[in-house]
Amino acid sequence: MKQGDAEYLAALDETVDILRRWAREGRSDGWYKSLSEELKAKGHGVHYRGPIISLLLGDACRSDSQGLDPMLSAIVILKATGRPAGQFFELAKGAPFHRTAADWTWEQERARVFARYRES
Repeated sequence: MKQGDAEYLAALDETVDILRRWAREGRSDGWYKSLSEELKAKGHGVHYRGPIISLLLGDACRSDSQGLDPMLSAIVILKATGRPAGQFFELAKGAPFHRTAADWTWEQERARVFARYRES
């Protein structure tokens, strides 16, 4: 699987669907490993520690938002820390999100994701 190929795009669609469902459910246990397992059950072999999952989560955020909407992958966390991996915070700093520590926290972003999908 490579970013942009048909298999990747199918896994991306599934990733967005899973994350939106988790957000509607208000899941606070959305671990990277759980996402990997759900993707595997749908026929997408994406390891939770591999580079593809980071690419999928970044692309899921970008496809779900124009930068103003909450970052969908804010609800995916590491089991060990209860927080997203470092790649999430790097993504948050860059385009189109431009989140800065002065006016933003991951916890606020996660709450915005839950609020957005509970309303829809």
